[in-house]
Amino acid sequence: MANTNRILIIVTSIGEYEEVGFRTGLWLGELTHFYDVVERAGFTSVIASIDGGYVPIDPESLSHDFLAELGTAKRYADREFMNLLTSTKSVAEVDATDFDAIYLTGGHGVMYDFPQSDRLAELIREFHESGKVVSAVCHGPCGLLSAKLSNGEYLIHGKNVTGFSWPEEELAQRERAVPYSLQDELKKRGAAYTVADKPFETYVVEDENLITGQNPGSAGAVADAVVKQLS
Repeated sequence: MANTNRILIIVTSIGEYEEVGFRTGLWLGELTHFYDVVERAGFTSVIASIDGGYVPIDPESLSHDFLAELGTAKRYADREFMNLLTSTKSVAEVDATDFDAIYLTGGHGVMYDFPQSDRLAELIREFHESGKVVSAVCHGPCGLLSAKLSNGEYLIHGKNVTGFSWPEEELAQRERAVPYSLQDELKKRGAAYTVADKPFETYVVEDENLITGQNPGSAGAVADAVVKQLS
């Protein structure tokens, strides 16, 4: 398998919750922290969204405290970088053979469109079954919920994974807004789900070529793990 030195990053196309009026979208730091790490390691990232085009950003991820984290403010001020989110390719327009790894970002928008996308599920299967890295952070593992292997079994069945926990949803005051509990849905599909000792601690789980991170603060650590596997 020839290396491409390219990583496919998937982001949401959804900008609001269905049940409540809160705005949502991509959690910007989960993109920027990952992007910065893999870029420094010599990889090129291509950003695709479920529908293509403009990517909504969760307004809370743009608060001063979150922008101050790990260089996110620098990326937010970077016109060229932010323009990447104005006209993304759709998942229908990308091919797994062009990349070494796939990375699923979070933000609550992904809870709606990631599991509903047959094409995303297909892409994830193609990456996984060809031995390429499949990675996700925070709510990004919502994209793993519909992914099945060629034999029809859920890709995450029997796999060690993590993802945004229900206690973290409660602390984020989103327990009444979200359509389901990610941790419960991962377990229903047979995944061995674990979490950090405390909410919002950095936590990454690796199971062969599957890499998952628990929360926004784990995006950089997921990137480190991806780079290590690709190196």
